[in-house]
Amino acid sequence: DVLALPIFKQEESSLPPENQDKLLPFQYVLCAATSPAVKLHDETLTYLNQGQSYEIRMLDNRKLGELPEINGKLVKSIFRVVFHDRRLQYTEHQQLEGWRWNRPGDRILDIDIPMSVGIIDPRANPTQLNTVEFLWDPAKRTSVFIQVHCISTEFTLRKHGGEKGVPFRVQIDTFRENESGEYTEHLHSASCQIKVFKPKGADRKQKTDREKMEKRTPHEKEKYQPSYETTILTECSPWPEVTYVPSAPSPGFNSSHSSFSIGDGSGSPSHQPAPPAPLADTLLPTWTPQEAQQWLHRNRFSTFSRLFRNFSGADLLKLTREDVIQICGPADGIRLFNALKGRMVRPRLTIYVCQESQQVRDPQHEHEDGDGSAGTFFVYHAIYLEELTAAELTEKLAQLFRVPAQQIQQIYKQGPTGIHVLVSDEMIQNFQDESCFVLDTMKAETNDSYHIILK
Repeated sequence: DVLALPIFKQEESSLPPENQDKLLPFQYVLCAATSPAVKLHDETLTYLNQGQSYEIRMLDNRKLGELPEINGKLVKSIFRVVFHDRRLQYTEHQQLEGWRWNRPGDRILDIDIPMSVGIIDPRANPTQLNTVEFLWDPAKRTSVFIQVHCISTEFTLRKHGGEKGVPFRVQIDTFRENESGEYTEHLHSASCQIKVFKPKGADRKQKTDREKMEKRTPHEKEKYQPSYETTILTECSPWPEVTYVPSAPSPGFNSSHSSFSIGDGSGSPSHQPAPPAPLADTLLPTWTPQEAQQWLHRNRFSTFSRLFRNFSGADLLKLTREDVIQICGPADGIRLFNALKGRMVRPRLTIYVCQESQQVRDPQHEHEDGDGSAGTFFVYHAIYLEELTAAELTEKLAQLFRVPAQQIQQIYKQGPTGIHVLVSDEMIQNFQDESCFVLDTMKAETNDSYHIILK
């Protein structure tokens, strides 16, 4: 008898109950044994070794006369390795970006092309490390060999060591051509649960599970599934397509830096810096769902765009803090709620700086003094510091002047009797909040860099 296995992502499934009894058009079989330590009505679990090639057989399961429109034509299948846990699904984009940072140049999922049979035009998008796709002919024998390079423990917190790794899913979505020749007509989706171990680790885990089961009484064994030699992927909802939008560049960053020129006498940059770009725009209640989606992407909430795809600006703004945390989890929920309400985190230290050349005359007071000095005032710029380090101050001043940070060699603070004291991390940590400084610049002796003096 076929076990009534749960459908992945049941809350999103649009499959009517009677569909579970019909013969599916395709069947996918992963050639790896299932674990014997899975209870009778739970979903199967299969252990894989990191980087090892595993065959998935693509079988045409249609009855005679079923889906005649794909006879003699190719179909496209998209393979994904995704998270099984809902908590990690919500933060998938951040999790994968963190993995990319720790493993530069590596992919999560690859096709072993020399071993595969019957696949046509295999592709791997460089921005989607966990996805591969290819075309195949259902009438011909097709086997694709996949390699999974991430291991389950790479996505645990590792606070105490020896933690269990998170389960993944291998999901396959198959499409046929539409009238425009694009493979967008969904035919079938199926997935299975896996865990990935370091090389040889899956074999050891399978052996451990088998030994545990052998120690159980016959009555206890009846509550568990037998270990099958292969894993049959079970039908599921198609994976929602989410357009990947790269993160915007850092605020205030300008790739075409202006030259750091020095004016005669004053020693200050000869141009006035433009104000830095705003950190994030404000979500408006009048925005359409499409505009709300763009706001989510711009503010690094792409992971949740499919959950809020039908929400307008007003809908998002009506969400309470509890609503957002329930949908997105505590960490991302608080971040999204603060972004929705426009709450900015107060910096640890704020200082105000002014260049000596940035003086503005007030014509109302020019008559008080013949040279107009009484009607002159300085224009200050605010600098917000979080790390309270000399390197951070250098970077912020470089953004203000629109020059490379490497061009600022040292920062000094003018001390008693006019001495120049080197600014250190400790000195910045002891600055009074909202201190004011007038900036002077001094050319370095050896190269084209400069020293900045805080007066």
